[in-house]
Amino acid sequence: MSLAPRLDLRQSQSLVMTPQLQQAIKLLALSNLEIEGVIADEIERNPLLESSAPADDGVSAAPETAEAPRDEPAGADELVMAGEGAGESLDVDIAAERFDDGPSESAAERIGDLGPGSGSGSGEAIDFDSFADTSESLADVLLAQAGATFDEADLFVASALIDQIDEAGYLRADLHDVAQRLGVPLARVEAVLAEIQKFEPTGVGARDLAECLALQARDADRYDPMMARLLDHLDLLARGELGRLKKICRADDEDMADMIRELRGYDPKPGFRYGGDAPAPVIPDLSVTRARGGWLVELNAATLPRVLVNKSYYSELAGGAQDRAGKTWLAEKLASANWLVKALDQRQRTIIRVATEIVRQQEAFFLHGVSHLRPLTLRQVADAIELHESTVSRVTSNKYLSCARGLFELKYFFTSAIAAADGGDAVSAEAVKSAIRALIAGEGDTILSDDTLVELLNAKGFGIARRTVAKYREAMGIGSSVQRRRARTLQRA
Repeated sequence: MSLAPRLDLRQSQSLVMTPQLQQAIKLLALSNLEIEGVIADEIERNPLLESSAPADDGVSAAPETAEAPRDEPAGADELVMAGEGAGESLDVDIAAERFDDGPSESAAERIGDLGPGSGSGSGEAIDFDSFADTSESLADVLLAQAGATFDEADLFVASALIDQIDEAGYLRADLHDVAQRLGVPLARVEAVLAEIQKFEPTGVGARDLAECLALQARDADRYDPMMARLLDHLDLLARGELGRLKKICRADDEDMADMIRELRGYDPKPGFRYGGDAPAPVIPDLSVTRARGGWLVELNAATLPRVLVNKSYYSELAGGAQDRAGKTWLAEKLASANWLVKALDQRQRTIIRVATEIVRQQEAFFLHGVSHLRPLTLRQVADAIELHESTVSRVTSNKYLSCARGLFELKYFFTSAIAAADGGDAVSAEAVKSAIRALIAGEGDTILSDDTLVELLNAKGFGIARRTVAKYREAMGIGSSVQRRRARTLQRA
C-alpha cells in the first residue's frame, strides 16, 4: 500500500440549499400572523421594502386556473426537488411599477364543478380585542386588599405569598420554605396566610381543593362537622361511593343530597373570576364559502399585508454618487427585496393549491358535516397537486380554515381510515368519534358500555373493535360506563 500523497478526481451529486431557499421553505410553515412578524423584520432591515394595508375595494382578481403556468418561477418545493435556487435571478425591472406580494394567480379559486373562480373579501374586520376582559388580574386584586389590611412588615410577607398564588387562586408554595426564605417565623407566615384566605374571591389562597371548598363553606356558614368529613373524603365523592360517604359523614340521604348541592354552588377555581393573560385568538388563514356551483377558497387578506418594492427610492439611491461597496450593498438589498416578494407570492400560491385540493377531497364534509369526513393523507393531496409530501405538511401546519361549519385547523382534515363493516368505503376516524359522541350524548338513563357502543357502531356500518372505541372515547375526555353511571348518580343526588 502506497502512503504517498496523491490527487483523485471524483464526481458526485448533492442537493445544496441556499439560505434564501431554506427561508422560503420556513415561510410555508408560518401562519399569516407569523408572516406579519417576518415582513416587519425584513422591512426594518431593508430600506427598499415597504408595507401597505390590503386593498378593500372589493375588486376581484381575474379568474385563473388552480395550476400555475409552467413558465412561472418555480416554487420552494420545485426548487428543492430539482436542486435549484442558487443561481435564479431575483431582479426586477426597476422602470416598472412597484411590485407587491399579491399572487399573479387569483387568491381565491372555486372548485366543485371543475370551473375556476376568483374573489376577494371586503369590508372592515371586527375588532374582537375590543370585547376582551380588561379587568385587573388576581394578583392586583389581592395586593390591593393586602395593602389595606397589613402593616408594612406583614405586607412584605403577604406580597411573597401572593406571588406564589396561581391564576386559579391556589397557593403553590410550602410555608416552611417561604418562612426560611424570608427569615421570619413560620407562625407569622401562617397568620398572614390566614388573613389572605379571607380576601375576595372567597377560597383564594387555599393549598388544595378541599381547603378551597372549606373556605367557601365557612363563608356561607355551612362548615359543620358533617361537611368537614365530606371534604376530607372528596376522593370517595369523585368515585360516586355515596354509601361509604353516608356512613363516614353519619348522614342520611337527604343530608347527603343537600351537602352535594351546596358543593356544586362553590367555585373550585376562584381565581379565574379575574383577568389573567388574555387567550390568544385564533385567526383563520383561509376562508371557504359556498359559491355558485362550487366553493370559493380565499386567503385572509386582513392578516396578510402587502409588501412593495419602493422603485422611486431605489432610483434615488442608484442615481447618487456611490463607491463600489455602496453599489454592492444596494444591489443586495434589491435582490433581497425581490426575493421576499417572490417568496411570499409562491407561498400564497402553494397554500391556495393545497387548501383547494383539501376542499375538493372533503367536499362532503362541507356539505353534510363531520359524519361525512373522508380518510385523507398528506400523500394523497401531494400526489394530486404534484408537490412533495413534506411541502403539504408544512403548508397545513399552524393554518386555520374558516367555513360555515366553524373554524378548523388544516390538519383536522387528515384522518386515519376505519374499515366499513359492510365492506364499503372506509370512513374517517373523526366520523367515528362523532358517532361515539352522539351515542353517548343520547344514552339517557341506560348507560352504554363499550361493547354496546361497538354493536351500535357496527349496525351503522362502522367496522370497529372495542379497544378502538375505548381509545377514541378516552381521547375525547369521556369517562367509562362506570364513571358515567356514578356521575349520573351524583347529578340526581
